[in-house]
Amino acid sequence: MIKVQGVGFSYPGLESPVLQDINLEIRPGEFLALLGRNGSGKSTLTKLLNGLLIPSTGEVVVDGLNTRDDKNLSRIRQRVGLLFSNPDNQLVAGIVEEDVAFGPENLGLSANEIRDRVSWALSVVGMLDYRKHPPHLLSGGQKQRVAIAGILALKPRYMVLDEPTSMLDPQGRDEVLRTLIDLNREQGTTIVLVTHFVEEATTADRVMVLDQGKLVMTGSPLEVLTRTGDLHTWGLQAPEIVLLCQELRTLGHNLPPVLEGEQVVKMIRTLMGG
Repeated sequence: MIKVQGVGFSYPGLESPVLQDINLEIRPGEFLALLGRNGSGKSTLTKLLNGLLIPSTGEVVVDGLNTRDDKNLSRIRQRVGLLFSNPDNQLVAGIVEEDVAFGPENLGLSANEIRDRVSWALSVVGMLDYRKHPPHLLSGGQKQRVAIAGILALKPRYMVLDEPTSMLDPQGRDEVLRTLIDLNREQGTTIVLVTHFVEEATTADRVMVLDQGKLVMTGSPLEVLTRTGDLHTWGLQAPEIVLLCQELRTLGHNLPPVLEGEQVVKMIRTLMGG
C-alpha cells in the first residue's frame, strides 16, 4: 500500500505551496483516477509517489518504505513505475525491444530473464509484433504502449501514469486506456491514472479530485462524476453522458444518473416506447 500522510510540497522561490495536507491511501490492485485542472498539483503528486520529489511536510510511505530515507529510493522506484505524458521522453533506444530491455538491464538481470520480460511486457500491451520496429515510426498510441511495456518489464507493483493520453488522438487514447484496464483486471497491477479528461475516470474503482493543491473529493466514479456543479467549480466538466441525463431530467424525464452509454441508450429507447 502507498500511504500519503499530511503531505505538503513547495517549490523554491514560490510563495504558495503546490500541495497542502494531502492524505490518501493507494490500495493493492485498485484502479485509482486522479482528476484536476492544469496547475492543481497532479504532476507534483505523481513525482512524490516514487521519490522523485520529497515532501516539504508529511510523509509518503510505499510498502513500509519512507521516501525520506535515501536508502529506500531504489527499492521504491522498482515498486512504483512512473510514466509521463510524452512517450518520446521515455523512449531511449532505436529498436522497440531494446527500449523495453533498458530497465531490466539496469537491474543486472540475466540475458534470459531480460528476454523473457521483454517478450512478456510487449505481449501484454499488444506490441510483440513491433519488437524490431524503430519507435520513431510508431503512432503516438503505440509509442505510449511501448513506454508502458518498458515499465512493466521492471515488474512494478504500482503504475503511476501522469496524463498518458494528453498528447494522443482519440484512437491513441482508446488504445492506452484499454491497455491500462487490461493490466489492472488481468494482471492485477495497481493503476494510478492522472488526467484532466473526466471520461477516462469512468472505469476506475475510485476517483479523487485535486484542486489548488488540495484533495477536494473522493468517491466512486458515479459519486464524483455526477456532481456537475462541483466539477465546474473545480475546472472540470462532467462526462457527456451525465450532462445528457441531466438535460433529459430538466425536460421532465425521471432518469437516474449513469455513466455507461448502453444504459442511456436503453433508457432513451424506453422513453421513446421501444
